[in-house]
Amino acid sequence: MQSEQRSARTSQRDRDTTQLPQVTHSRNPGMDLDMNWVRAAQANTSAIERRCATLPGRRSVKKEHQAAWLLKAITMIDLTTLSGDDTAGRVRRLCAKAAHPVRSEILSSLGVDEITTGAVCVYHDMIAPAVETLDHMGVTLPVAAVSTGFPAGLSPYHLRVEEIRESVRVGASEIDIVISRRHVLTGNWQALYDEMRDFREACGAAHVKAILATGELGSLRNVARASLVCMMAGADFIKTSTGKESVNATLPVSLVMIRAIRDYYEATGYRVGYKPAGGISKAKDAITYLALIKEELGDDWLTPDLFRFGASSLLGDIERQLEHHVTGHYSATYRHPMG
Repeated sequence: MQSEQRSARTSQRDRDTTQLPQVTHSRNPGMDLDMNWVRAAQANTSAIERRCATLPGRRSVKKEHQAAWLLKAITMIDLTTLSGDDTAGRVRRLCAKAAHPVRSEILSSLGVDEITTGAVCVYHDMIAPAVETLDHMGVTLPVAAVSTGFPAGLSPYHLRVEEIRESVRVGASEIDIVISRRHVLTGNWQALYDEMRDFREACGAAHVKAILATGELGSLRNVARASLVCMMAGADFIKTSTGKESVNATLPVSLVMIRAIRDYYEATGYRVGYKPAGGISKAKDAITYLALIKEELGDDWLTPDLFRFGASSLLGDIERQLEHHVTGHYSATYRHPMG
């Protein structure tokens, strides 16, 4: 019965797009909550961990291939500052770094034109200076805002919804929301679905990234089920962490979420993005995550539209590795400031 329902949804999607040859991928509209599908989602922890343990050693790239992968990784970074001491000046410097993430002489040596990061991610109060700075620079770059009582998601519900609307109103084109972890821990999937639906509606045209806070969900099975429910409710991205938990992005969690994305795409025809966040600070780790995406989802997901790193210090290490590739020498960290 479940497979028949998925087949019917896919057939309807195919009919809807047969007259649209230019369509690349449509925004995920969501679907009705399918509890049979949610309850059927499982996670074999030992098998997942074995699969992930082999990945770093099997997918090592060197020299110009490594440089190419690192340049791609830069274009997928949500360059982030989420500190209590953030200032407009710090955000302006961060935007300048996002617009010009690698020094021009390094790019020239690599034969690459100017690139940017995928987005800039800030708190609500820092949206305005970020938007103004990017506009002044003439750079088209999304500004993402964390919302809904980030990072705990425990503020009054109506305020969380209104916070989304206010962030969109002042210029955020992407909203990173946090789910209520208690809905997952108590198995209240209807409540999680309704919450995500409300958040998606409040975002309007702005894309919504659902932060699952996977380090606080208790099990990989809960991660799989929460991923499916958020996608059914219309999430454009699912994201691992706020970066404030004790455990953030890991390869096992990523594999579970990526396979949920693959299952959802195969069932509905809609692509949902993925964003690992927190704890990814080394260039070699970025390559490992990109290899995992390529193996599990394919090249279609290796674009900023469908994959982002939530990071701050990662960019500095990537730039150091690129300079080493060009010059043969590692530079000091202070030569690659973030903001």
